[in-house]
Amino acid sequence: MDRKVEAVLRACVGVGLLLGVAVAEPLPRYTPAGIPGVDPTQGGVWPKPQYEQRFGGSVLIVPDNFTFETLGPECAILSEALSRYEAIIREDASTEGPRDASEASIQMTVMQVHLDGECGDRPFFGMNESYELRINSPDLPDAIVLSSASVWGILRGLETFSQVATRVKTADALVADNLLIVDAPRFSHRGLLLDTARHFIPMSYIKKTLDAMAYNKMNVFHWHIVDDSSFPYQSAAFPLLSEKGSYDKRKYVYSPGDVAEVIEYAHQRGIRVVPEFDSPGHTTSWGKSYPDLLTTCYNNETGSPDGTYGPIDPTKNFTYEFLQTLFQEIVDVFPDEYFHIGGDEVGFDCWESNQDVLDFMDQHNITESKYLESYYIQRILGIASDLNAKSIVWQEVFDNGVELSADTVVQIWKFGRRKELNAVTAAGHYTLLSQCYYLDRFRYFGGDWHKFYNCEPLDFSADNVSQYDLVIGGEAAMWSEFVDESNVESRVWPRASAVAERLWSPMNVTDIDEAATRIEEHYCRLRRRGINAQPPNGPGYCV
Repeated sequence: MDRKVEAVLRACVGVGLLLGVAVAEPLPRYTPAGIPGVDPTQGGVWPKPQYEQRFGGSVLIVPDNFTFETLGPECAILSEALSRYEAIIREDASTEGPRDASEASIQMTVMQVHLDGECGDRPFFGMNESYELRINSPDLPDAIVLSSASVWGILRGLETFSQVATRVKTADALVADNLLIVDAPRFSHRGLLLDTARHFIPMSYIKKTLDAMAYNKMNVFHWHIVDDSSFPYQSAAFPLLSEKGSYDKRKYVYSPGDVAEVIEYAHQRGIRVVPEFDSPGHTTSWGKSYPDLLTTCYNNETGSPDGTYGPIDPTKNFTYEFLQTLFQEIVDVFPDEYFHIGGDEVGFDCWESNQDVLDFMDQHNITESKYLESYYIQRILGIASDLNAKSIVWQEVFDNGVELSADTVVQIWKFGRRKELNAVTAAGHYTLLSQCYYLDRFRYFGGDWHKFYNCEPLDFSADNVSQYDLVIGGEAAMWSEFVDESNVESRVWPRASAVAERLWSPMNVTDIDEAATRIEEHYCRLRRRGINAQPPNGPGYCV
């Protein structure tokens, strides 16, 4: 966390003590008679803020008589966000809820939104997402004020405000507790990987995924857009890739317009889009149109081609000329400074069956296939670097001894994460954790969000304390072998919400029972907003 934010947090805690304000009562609950399960909070924030003080009492908000007043530079992203959240609180107020409007002591008609810095046009690694939210607080009575030095912090604060404003029995109004929240994420990279190759995920569901990410304050959409099964990315430089490599070149492809729409939709929500074009493995679909890219596999007994192809052939100049052109397009299309070049799960049998590949290894003093993979990865890392792009790689790239630049990010996905976290950070590299956040690894049954919630990225023994600063966050991963539009939302949410809180909230926020009451409310909140989330805690119902 930023040191300035830490100082503000300490100051706020001190102010609370000086004012003699007692820590708030537990959040209001709605307990449906005779229904087993978990009682949801009312107005609980997900993910849990860094500092939250509730002062007792509440204010009334009537959307028909409530406006946002902005102070600061004009900002298109902020204007769009205010319109979205106006719609969200209006929709919430239109349905009856469990709280009583008579709880409120005063009606508030304005929320002041202070943007104390420049307005950014796109999110980026390390962006400032801190914010402060005051609702009728002792130091600022009779006012609702949201402030941040960044538009990205304002977006996160608007989401928090929409969560603390809760429904009442008479509808058409909301109540919000008097409070002070000073908040910032613990990790700068809080991502969700979505595989759109093994099953094609329609655009509308990608947008709903981005909506849900914003509701959980996640900020990186890792778009695993192509794989062995299909190549749905419609390339301008190589249109045959999707024409021959997708499931259907008319229906199951992402056009340049689609990709631009996803990027813009994400940016409006403070979410980076990081594409992954994995190689040299996971490239069968590439060979449908460009078979010369792949290695010809041979039958070891007959010495003749066996009719199959393996990973990308790292011995041909054509390979690197092709990738130079493709990477240039990727950098031009996707504005994020990073893109993911893959490097995982490379089978070596085909390379080792091909005499041309073996001869190449002899000529270059490459003694093992893993070093041939390293040779290939080193070259494509150089291509990316020449294009001023920074790379993310899967951990095998590091494990195989590839020389990596200081800004390369290593993503850990295999078992033995603690040892790997220490090794990668000891080598001075930024690190992402995904190993314990694979949403497809654990089967679909209630309570499995606990597994993700309990996995702490900093839970490893570092040789030097400075290594912990190199862990920049993590990613929940939704691989799509058994997921399509029929079940992607319920498989991801609210299980990815557990990852979101682990990556945002303080390290000591670990109470599963307390979290269960907030995630129960959050699940219903997601459902009201059109996300088909699964029940997290067993029997119950959404009010």
